[in-house]
Formats: sequence, structure tokens, C-alpha cells
Amino acid sequence: MGRILAIDQSTSATKALMFSADGVLLDDVSLPHQQYYPRAGWVEHDADEIYRNTICAARQLLARDPTGGGDLLCLSITNQRETIVVFDRETGAPLHPAIVWQCRRGDPICQHLISAGHETTVHAKTGLKIDTYFPASKLTWLLRDNNDIREQIDDGSALVGTIDSYLIYRLTQGAVFATDHSNASRTLLFNIRTLSWDEELCALFEVPVSALPTIQESSSHFGETNLEGTLERPLTICGVMGDSQAALLAQRCFSPGEAKVTLGTGSSVLLNIGAEPVYSKNGILTALAWVREGEPVYAFEGIINFAGATIAWLRDQLELIESVAMSEQLATSVSDSGGVYFVPAFVGLNAPYWRADVKAAIVGLSPSSTKAHVVRAALESIAFQINDVLELMAADSQTELTRIRADGGAIRNRFLMQFIADLAGITVDVPRFSELSALGAVYAGLLGLKLCTTDELGKFSTAYLAYKAEASVDEIAELVAGWRAAVQKIL
Repeated sequence: MGRILAIDQSTSATKALMFSADGVLLDDVSLPHQQYYPRAGWVEHDADEIYRNTICAARQLLARDPTGGGDLLCLSITNQRETIVVFDRETGAPLHPAIVWQCRRGDPICQHLISAGHETTVHAKTGLKIDTYFPASKLTWLLRDNNDIREQIDDGSALVGTIDSYLIYRLTQGAVFATDHSNASRTLLFNIRTLSWDEELCALFEVPVSALPTIQESSSHFGETNLEGTLERPLTICGVMGDSQAALLAQRCFSPGEAKVTLGTGSSVLLNIGAEPVYSKNGILTALAWVREGEPVYAFEGIINFAGATIAWLRDQLELIESVAMSEQLATSVSDSGGVYFVPAFVGLNAPYWRADVKAAIVGLSPSSTKAHVVRAALESIAFQINDVLELMAADSQTELTRIRADGGAIRNRFLMQFIADLAGITVDVPRFSELSALGAVYAGLLGLKLCTTDELGKFSTAYLAYKAEASVDEIAELVAGWRAAVQKIL
């Protein structure tokens, strides 16, 4: 039947993955890239390193493939969504480091726009908040700060795109400059009702529409690539989705009321709300899940800046653990967190608080506190943030959540999965396979190649491990009250 090559370009690494035509992972290669922090609150990537890693990972994967990729059906791409790249139209070379979704440099611009009264209009058009998590304000900053880039944008010699459009441009040697709806809708420049770039929003953020990519459906064709001579014949690029929406598709949350949580560097909670946008008054975003044959599907989304990154911080910065896997062992070595709460507001807090100005804190330390208590509190903080979002989603959508599906690297942490279930009071289904974002892009590719229908995707075999809520209501109420008191201290 042939196979599909997928690229999963995430915040921390670039993966090349080989899938069978029925969605089974056969092999993968992962290459990390450097994180740059030029100033407090600033986060950057080397976009050229990301592209080189994309080619290198694909080559390493294909080098150990006995067929040499001769039976490949297409290349599918999923990516970190809100990271933005400005690059040269002629060469595709980046003109500035990629500005990462975690970067807070656009916050003063956001605060000015909020003070000027633009938040209601922006929310109605985009479903999002004016926040520097999304790239528009950081583009405003860049165009004001760098006259050379401003001139190149204005004269058409430079282009602006999310990571997917940048990779597609370079993979097709400049033949295709396009993105999909799921990525475009994360920029604050896209109208989720008209399904197009919004000229009023582009003017507000000083970004010319002419510099932005064409918008296509995720399952459409995005040109061809030979991976810089790696393949003997050109391969169609088909199936392009932002990572969180791709995971929603892979989890087959096709009906309103079905939700998933992706646990990566950050975390995204998505709840399918159907064919019409619904707006929250409590900090939950309205997202575009996907567009299929002209018909949009919308979702509620809660965004958490620091999930897996919190545990990586304990390992890399404080050196409390030697590996991410060690966090579970330490957390379960104590019966509770000993009254310690970890609020990971390293780059502010998003939903439901939306405070870019607050800082991280460890609250409730005592002479008896150990590193095990701190590590356990750090893991618990991920679940507390997810629970905050789930509660608001259920209230604003007037939908009772009976089950949630989880994905991402942190699903291997059994303590964390059980704690999420206990806090939410519902069953958490965890697939035994963690590469859901890549699988979602593959599913989009299969739909685009017309090798299956949405109904047939629902019948693909996936094994789940169910974590059922076990803790008492009173115990959970006490823990949640302690968490919210800790958050209130930093607010």
C-alpha cells in the first residue's frame, strides 16, 4: 500500500517518522536543536538549523530503509504553531532568528493595543486574545526594531511564515509558499469566520498581507520535494497541520464534546465544539481545528506555557534530577508534596489567568521539604493547570466532559496521568503510542490522497490505557484550593 514520511518539527527537536498507510509507526529519527535566550523573557531558534535537521533526520531515516523510500506516498508535516520566521524570498535563508511562541518581547505592544480598546474586535475576529504568545505583536516589534527587514518586507523581497510554511518553501525550493488553516489561525492575523487573512488585523499589527503565505486546507497538496536530492523522484507534500490540531485529529475527536490534551514542552487542551464558533468570557480561546472540503470545525483551546518544560528546567537548570524519567520515581517516593506548590510562570501564565507579567515561584517550603517534594509539586503543577482549563471549558461550552484523551511525551509518566484523572474526576485515555501530532498529519495526508475517509480513520486500531479517577472529592478540593492560593500569591 505504500508508506508515509512525516516531519514533526517541535519546540525542542525535529523528528522524521515513517508510517504505514494504516497509521502504524515503523521507524523514527529525532534531532534536537539549540534554544537561545538572548534576554530575559526572549526565546529564539536558528531556523536554518531546523531546516538542516529536517533534511538530516529524513536522510538518516531513509538510509536505514532497505527500499530507500521508493514506495513513499507523500510527505506530511506537523509543527510548533506560533513560532515565526522571516526569510529571503529568493534564497529561503532566514533574515532573523525564529521568534518562538514562548518569547515575551511583544508584551508592551500587546498592552498598548489592549489599552487602546482593540481586544474585543481582535477576539471576535480571531477567537484569540491579544497576547505575545501569538506572533503578531512580535512581528510588529521586529519590523519596528529592524529597518532592513521592514524594507525587505515592504518591497516583497522577504516573506513571513510559521514553521510549516518556511519548511515547505525551502523543501520545494521556493515553488510553494503556503500554510494551512490550523497554523494561520494562530497568528492573530487570521479571521476564523471568513477563513482568510484579515486586512484590518494586518494593518493593526503593521504586517503586510502580501508578505504572508497562501492558506490551504490541511489535506491539500503543498507542492513536491526530493529532500535536496535524497529521493530519486519528487514526493508530494500532503497533510500539513499545527501540532495540537493534528493531535486532535489523530485522537479522532470528530464530535462536539470530545477533548484531548497534548503534553509537550507546553500543553494544549482542545475540545471539539462543532461547526460554529463559540466564544468564552473566561480566558478560553476559540480555535480553528481544521477545514475539510470548505467546512470548518472549531474547538475551545486552553494553552499552558510550561508543561514538560517545567521538568526539563528541574533537570537542566536546578539539576535536581538526572533525567525526565527520574521525576516519576522521585514524585512517588513521597506520599504528597508536603504542602509545596510549584507555579511554573516562567514566561507568565496563560489560560485562564492571562498574566504575562508574573514570575514562577515555589510556594510552601518548610524545613522538612526535600527535592522529592519539589519534583512532585512540579509534576502536579502540570495537572493543576490542565484542570483549571478543563473546568472552564466545561462551563463555557455547557458540555459535560466524560472522557479526555492525552498525548505527548509526558504520557509515559504514570503518576502525572493518574493525578490528571483524579483532579478532573474523569477517565484519561492514554494511547500506548505517543507520536499523535505526527499521526494526525499522516491522517490529513491519507485524506488528501483519498486513500481513506474520515469514517475509516475512526476504525483504525489504537490501544489505550485508561486512568480512572480514584481520589476522594474532599481530598481533591483541598489540593485545588492550595494550588489556587499559591497562584494567587504570584498574581
